This record gives sequence, structure tokens and C-alpha cells, in this order.
Amino acid sequence: MTAPWSTEPFDRSTREHLAQAHDAVVGARTAVSDVRRIVHDSWLRSLDLAIDPDHPVVRLDLDVDELRDYRDAHPLSLALPTIRRLLVRHTLDAGLIVAVGDQAGRLLWIDGDRALRRRAEGMLFVEGADWSERAVGTSAPGTALALDHGVQIQGAEHFARLVHPWSCSAVPVHDPESGAVIGVIDITGGENAIATATLPLLEAAVAAVEAQLRLDRLDSGARTPRRARPAESPALPVLKVLGSDVGRLEAAGRVVDLTTRHAEILALLAWHPEGLSAEHLATLVYGRDDAVVTLRSEMVRLRRVLETVDPGLVPVSRPYRLQRRLDLDATRCLAFLDRGAHRVALGAYAGPVLPGSRAPGIRSIRTEVSARLREALLTDAAADTLLAYARTDEAAFDAEVWRACLRLLPPRSPRRASVVARLEQIERELAQPFAT
Repeated sequence: MTAPWSTEPFDRSTREHLAQAHDAVVGARTAVSDVRRIVHDSWLRSLDLAIDPDHPVVRLDLDVDELRDYRDAHPLSLALPTIRRLLVRHTLDAGLIVAVGDQAGRLLWIDGDRALRRRAEGMLFVEGADWSERAVGTSAPGTALALDHGVQIQGAEHFARLVHPWSCSAVPVHDPESGAVIGVIDITGGENAIATATLPLLEAAVAAVEAQLRLDRLDSGARTPRRARPAESPALPVLKVLGSDVGRLEAAGRVVDLTTRHAEILALLAWHPEGLSAEHLATLVYGRDDAVVTLRSEMVRLRRVLETVDPGLVPVSRPYRLQRRLDLDATRCLAFLDRGAHRVALGAYAGPVLPGSRAPGIRSIRTEVSARLREALLTDAAADTLLAYARTDEAAFDAEVWRACLRLLPPRSPRRASVVARLEQIERELAQPFAT
């Protein structure tokens, strides 16, 4: 593959010149002549789409169950062993990550260097994110799909300034029978991502994937891969219980505030979709199984509220359960953690689950969500994300979290002084020994 589709690592002066060209075209819409044509044209397409180069909107519009179902149904799921064998094991040694996306630019699988994946989370390069040109502008996966051609994009060639520290190569994947684009495979990282051998390696891997799909099709009697369309499903009702003592129900185009008790019951039923016996639910709400009569009276009042909002949410009994799925904001937060979107999960975490509730079942959910968020951030989050968590009320005096921030920050980071000062304050107030 030769120019204009490929590139080579720029020297310092070329990088600076490219950044100036980006500012001229993207910032001032001034024409330039010394930028690759495919990049310049992509910038113009991005401008026409009114994408903000400083704040691109990276969409995560599928929850964890929808993403799992969609990936399982996608034809490229059959090729994952081939991709891992030909690409992932090599990128682990090279400090790179491999992303597999669908035909619309949604990232379905990401693998490779763990530390780099944590860094990539800072620009929402995570599973389920939309990295098409229409979402983030010029990038290797999005532009490869837009042009139906393998490309390399480096540094300030990206439309979004947040992606300027990165380089990437991507090649579209085609259906072996129809020739239609069904996805894209991308390698992202530093200069190694645009090394001379990277694009030929990707092209060879894509050829192997397409051959594997052809063989699978023959073996299965030329069946047509089914394609899921979860994004077209009607919006689920949402119950928000994070950081508030009352519940906020969003359903059927309406927003209704629920009492704490009604929010407790509805949250518990959403958390236990398989259903709960009257005695078990009474124990989770009131702390004793002999409060069934009280529970039933409260359930009558809750049904009256739900009938005016969304009759499909009215619980049935024996066991008590919801007739349709209710999306709980606490569950959504955990789903973001499961897909590695730590920054998004932290942004979705408005605070503990119904913090003023004393219901045993709610206390249990509150503890689990809080503990899983803390553990995930301590284990895998980037420094900026962990610092944002440390500054929340929940982690303000969590010495382990602040020590982890100190370990993640570079030795010369100006933020280290404030972290050390915070640790010393924790030591004084909680009488805990502090050691760096």
C-alpha cells in the first residue's frame, strides 16, 4: 500500500506543521495544499457534519446486554479466533491495541496492551462506542469505512484534538458473498501503529478473516449471517436512584418523582428480574418477613402511581416481578464498568444508591455498586479518572485511592503535590500512617 493511503512517522517539524494546518482548516476553514488529500477531504466532511473538534460526541447507545447480543449476532464474531491469532498476540508485545468495529463504526471488541487500553478510555475508545466519521470525524476506523479502503492516520491528521497523541491503521472487512462492508479492523497506539509493516499486516489479517467467513458460510450451507438492530428498539423506562433519596422514573415520555419507599420496591424488582416472593421482598424492604401485610398495602399505592405513568411497569404477584424490563441507572453504571468505560461509569455515578434508605436490600445494592466501582477504578482506571473519583465525597478520605493516584501520576506531574497534601491531611484527621 502506498500514499495517499499510508503514512510514515513524522519528525517534529512536520508534526508542528500538520498541527498548524489542522488549525487553519478546522479552526478557520482556510484551504491548505500540503495535507494528504484523503485527510483534507475528511476534515471538510467532518466540518460539514458540525462535529466539535474539541468536544466530539462519542455515543455509547447500547447497554451491556444489548451490546453482547449484537456482538454475538454479528458475522465478525465468527472470525475472532483468527483476529486474535494473527493480530492480538503481536500487538501485546508491541504496545498496541486491536479494535474490531461493525459496518457503522461502532467498536465491538478491543484487545491488546492493557495500559494502552486504559489510556484510550480517556478518549472513549471503548467497546460499544461509535467511532464513525459522523461521530468523531477523521480517524482510521471511521475514515476507512467512509472510503471503503485501508488507511493510516497519525497525530494531528485526526479531526478531534483529543486524538492527536495517537496514530492508527484500519482496513474494512467485506462480506465474502455480497462484497458489502460488514466491519473494520483497527490497530491503535503510538508510532508502531503506522509502521511500514502495520498496514500490510492488517490487510493480510482481513484477507484471512474474509476467507474464514467464506469457509464458514460454505460449511453452514451458505446461510446469511443474521444482523441485530438493538439500537432501533424502543427506549426502556429508566429508574434513577443514584445520589438521591427519592427515585426518578422516566417512562412513556414522562418524568415522575417517586417516594423513597416506592423507589426502594421498584429498584429491588429491577435488580431481581426473576421475581421475589412476598416474604423475601418484605425482608429486603422492611428487614423482616412478617411485614407482608404492610408491603401489600404499599404495593397497592405503587400500582396506582405506575398505572398513570406506564401500565406495563405495574408489578405482578406470586412472585412479585416486573412485566417488562426497567433500566436502573445503577445497573447501567456497572455495565459501563464491565465494558471498560471507567470514565463514563464515573460520570454516570451520581452518588450512592438511595443514600438515605435503610432498607436491607437497598443497602446491599448500594454496597455492591460502590464496591465494584471502587475496585474497577483502582484496578484499571487511568490517572485522570482515578483522580476524579478521589475527589468525590465517597473517596475523599480513602487513603488507598489517593495512594493509587500518586503511583499513577508521572514523577514530574504538578498534581503530585496536591495528592501528597491530601494524604497528609487524611493522616492527620484519621491518624493513619502515610507512606509514599
